[in-house]
Amino acid sequence: MGPPPVVTGISPKEGPPGTRVIVRGEFLGNKAQDLIGLTICGCDCLLSAEWKSSNKIIARSGPCKGRGDIIVTTRSGGPGTSTVQFRGYHETIGPMKESAVWVEEAPMQSFVWGRRTLSPTNYQQEDPLGLSVEGNDKKFPEDELMELFGEGSGDLTSEKFHPGWFLLQHHHATTFEDLKAGLAYLKRKVNSQKEGQLSFLKANVGSVMEQLDTIILLKEQFETDVKTYGSDPTEKLEKSISQSMSEANKLFDDVLARRDRADATRNALSVMQRYKFLFCMPINIEKNIKRGNYDLVINDYARVKNLFKNTEIDVFKKVLDEIDNRIVMLKTHLRNKLEEMPFSLEEHKKIIRNLVNLEAEGDPAWDAIVSHSNYLKKSITNCMQEHLEINNLNGEDSNKAKSTQNSKQSKSNKNDGTNIPPQISCVETICDIIVEQLPDLWRLGQSYFTGQLHVAVDAEKQTPFKNLVLSSMQHAMEALKNTCSNDLDAVWLLHILRRIRQMYASLIHLDLPSDALDIFGKFILDLRLRCFRTLFKQTQENIATLYKKETWQIEYLNEDGGVTKVPYLFEEMVIEVAKRARDTVVACGPREEPLFANTAHQLLYYRSIEALFTTFTRFCLQRLAFSGCDEALDDDEPSVSQLVGSPSGYKSRSNKHQGPTWEQYLLISLSNIRYTLNTVLPRIGEALKDQGYPSLSNAIGWSSDWTQLSTLDTAVLDAYLERRCDPLVGTIEPSMYLGGLEWDFETEPTHVRPYAQEILANLIAVHAEVRRVAPALLQRVLSHIVETVAEELARLMSCVTQFGSAGIVQARTDITLLRSALQSYSTPRAKDFFEEALDAIPKPINKDDYARIDMLFVKVKTSMHLQLSCLANDATNNTPINTLIADPNRVTTV
Repeated sequence: MGPPPVVTGISPKEGPPGTRVIVRGEFLGNKAQDLIGLTICGCDCLLSAEWKSSNKIIARSGPCKGRGDIIVTTRSGGPGTSTVQFRGYHETIGPMKESAVWVEEAPMQSFVWGRRTLSPTNYQQEDPLGLSVEGNDKKFPEDELMELFGEGSGDLTSEKFHPGWFLLQHHHATTFEDLKAGLAYLKRKVNSQKEGQLSFLKANVGSVMEQLDTIILLKEQFETDVKTYGSDPTEKLEKSISQSMSEANKLFDDVLARRDRADATRNALSVMQRYKFLFCMPINIEKNIKRGNYDLVINDYARVKNLFKNTEIDVFKKVLDEIDNRIVMLKTHLRNKLEEMPFSLEEHKKIIRNLVNLEAEGDPAWDAIVSHSNYLKKSITNCMQEHLEINNLNGEDSNKAKSTQNSKQSKSNKNDGTNIPPQISCVETICDIIVEQLPDLWRLGQSYFTGQLHVAVDAEKQTPFKNLVLSSMQHAMEALKNTCSNDLDAVWLLHILRRIRQMYASLIHLDLPSDALDIFGKFILDLRLRCFRTLFKQTQENIATLYKKETWQIEYLNEDGGVTKVPYLFEEMVIEVAKRARDTVVACGPREEPLFANTAHQLLYYRSIEALFTTFTRFCLQRLAFSGCDEALDDDEPSVSQLVGSPSGYKSRSNKHQGPTWEQYLLISLSNIRYTLNTVLPRIGEALKDQGYPSLSNAIGWSSDWTQLSTLDTAVLDAYLERRCDPLVGTIEPSMYLGGLEWDFETEPTHVRPYAQEILANLIAVHAEVRRVAPALLQRVLSHIVETVAEELARLMSCVTQFGSAGIVQARTDITLLRSALQSYSTPRAKDFFEEALDAIPKPINKDDYARIDMLFVKVKTSMHLQLSCLANDATNNTPINTLIADPNRVTTV
């Protein structure tokens, strides 16, 4: 649809009917056939119009009067507008104008094409007042005259003549004195005409005499003819002519008949030779249609129509009918070909041009657009149906495979990367269809509305065309969405995302409407979110099985203790999936918004990270920490004193259960938990922030991940303490009263009693076990055990009913030694318990007993220097871990 025409200039600007008017403007038509209407002051002037160019038209004005617009109407632009006006007026010879010839006073006749007859009205009437109007350059507006006088007129010959109108129209600037002089002139002229016509006759005596002689001659000739031939002189002449023709025919009938036959034969041969092109036209049309030479057929048909369209010869009419039938067949063939696909854009334009040149019914260009849109949808639907058939076949094959193959073989076939899933093939095919056909559909529509297809553009079809494009894209998007609805691996989802992004980038270059591009833009956003969720979900599943890779080999020693490879593997998996998601999903393609600009998307990211940490905490660390629980329950036996048997923690392990004990599982797990809490989580947070992800400090669940690890750390520590502390404390009382020995004995003590040595030995064993795996846990573990031991000692001492003097010395030496040896791991509560135990023991009776206690304490401390130093060095000196192991990177197997 082109722009409407605009008239910006005319020449001349006024004139009588039949004036040659040059119309200038813009968009006045692309060709002569495009001009379908031209009115000047409301009069139709199309038949006299001559189209010169899109900026110039020449026409003749019609019988218009007054001012009016020049309206041009074209096929491509419709009715136009005018910025200038034309003034039409009628020239008449007034009653005051003398004439020696006949003046037709009847109304002028106008021909259908707007041209008026040549008449004496071309003469300009004189002013009846005899005044000059040269000074009246500015004419009185005609609109105001119509308002003043209504249906009146300033024309002297009009029945509605109004003198006021005439004076304002012609003498609005004339002075009153001049008007009075003009009135005197008019009176004199009228009076002179009334007095006599002798002067007029003298001036025109020649014309009067000539007219009189002509009338007399006509009268005499008519009277003579009546006397000679009667009242109807032509009747006798007609009879004579008919009789002569009859006699002539009788003489030459045979000769003329033979001559006519010869002439007919000769003429027929001549016509056949001369019009060979016409008679061979039907067969030539069929041949050229088969060869695809449609332009040649159209050119030949146009020549035939120009030469023989007005023929009255029956033979030619029959041949033309045959030709028209062939052309109808060609139109049908081109219509069918237009609906066949695929065709390139140029081939479409060529077929449309052929149909336009053949003046085919309807709108072939629009039909081509609709056919192209339907074919696009049909291609996508067929692709979807093939995809469903392949899925059904694959489903049947998989069922057969399950019945004939084992699970291992089916699994290997599933993981075979050479087999592309049918969903992926379907998505790639749909993308290829869109990239190949949608641009042609869009360009075909643009060519239609810009007039490049040489058809009458219907502007009202712009909205239907836009709906066609939107429905085609929506259909394609729904097909892609349905194809991707099944569960797919993240690798294939990312492949689909890349493929659709490539297709989307090609569509962006077409300058499609925003709402059309948003159809795929929203789908890509949903696909990005789905890929993001799938990536993290698969990583979460891999993390859930990470416990299977635990070898319980300490890979690295740091301030938190020995760490196995599981925390490192977890960190690598999280950073790897974040990097992979950043490079493929988070990265913005053309016309895509940042993924985490939306709060809901940020929440999805936070929840995905939280799910990874939760899975690692519950399904890996927790499971590994308590993996030795069942084994420990199977091997669990009542713990007794070393004096009568070995405690469960130190019994030699059978060949059936070679490997770490549950206590060692717990210690290594504690070290891994602390390393994850103190090192892995902060490092992952920084790594994600460096990759451009939102800061995890804003995440609601980030603190809960720390809480989960802290809770697990406490639970594992409690389990270890329960495993180590309860048996150790439970052996104190049996060891203390082994053999029925009470505290009222009088035998001189020489050493601390065995229960005290056993307490120190058990604590040294725990110390060594914790020190070897997680030195940082020494204070937490031993302080709790020491506190429990002190509480048990206070209870046992308070239960003693009677002490002998030797028993007092022995008991005070035992408690003092334990308090001194365990001072580094004693909490304030443990110290209070040691004081309670000492307070429960009676004080020595004399100074000798105090001396005996001091001597025994020094003796025992000297003899047990090695044991006491084992419990003192790390706590007092806080020896760095690198002093214990020369090579911190070596692998230590528990």
